[in-house]
Amino acid sequence: MPIALERLSQASAIIEEAADRALHFFAAHQTVATRAKGVQDFVSEADTTIENFIRDRLATAFPGEAIVGEEFGGQSEGAYWIIDPIDGTSNFLRGSPLWGISLGFVRNGHPELGIVAMPVMGETYAAANGTGLLMNGKPLARTSPLEDVRVMSLGDNPAEDLDDAARFQTGLRRAGWVVEAFHSTSVSLVFAARGIFDGHLQKVTTMWDIAGGAVLAREAGLEVRIGENCESRIPWIAAGTPTLLAATEPLWPEIRTDKGLS
Repeated sequence: MPIALERLSQASAIIEEAADRALHFFAAHQTVATRAKGVQDFVSEADTTIENFIRDRLATAFPGEAIVGEEFGGQSEGAYWIIDPIDGTSNFLRGSPLWGISLGFVRNGHPELGIVAMPVMGETYAAANGTGLLMNGKPLARTSPLEDVRVMSLGDNPAEDLDDAARFQTGLRRAGWVVEAFHSTSVSLVFAARGIFDGHLQKVTTMWDIAGGAVLAREAGLEVRIGENCESRIPWIAAGTPTLLAATEPLWPEIRTDKGLS
């Protein structure tokens, strides 16, 4: 088995086990211990327990490799694994199925392996450089029925400029797009990779939010551009079809300057 597929298989098994554990927390989501990190930004006992579980399993499977996580940090330099243990914690806490577990492997700022589990759906999506998109271990071709129905997703973040976000959404709608917002970047990128969405745009994000899903979208055939705001150095992502990105560029010129991941 090629090394990339072997690593992907090992990491996928870890995330599938983590998904089973997360479902036990989800079944009791109304009583899970929770605290606020910021405005509409929460961390629960599920987040911390699942991250620790994934960290322990990665350390055993890939000894000596650096690990970064949303809840417990780490050094995001060179090559490293990066974890978002519950992406969409607000959804999780309200009982919505639209949350995921995201794991990526990043080398020199470039995500090269990604896994996103959607535990409530019983689905795990995985990809690495050159593998194509896999769902539950089997190849999955991206389909986009009714291409005249233009649907995309827009990410949100408490740190973004709300007036700018409103203008951006208005511009996309005027350009003829249905705009969805899930408050889970990894799930949105899964939907883009599958062809349910034409893409996902997010001006303010983090590497733990995007690393897993970015690889899925790229290996499904979408163009993926990742960059940083020139002033704040906060990451952004634009992943989508050529039609969506062409419509986005006049509204968000910054994405023109990045060579992307495709």
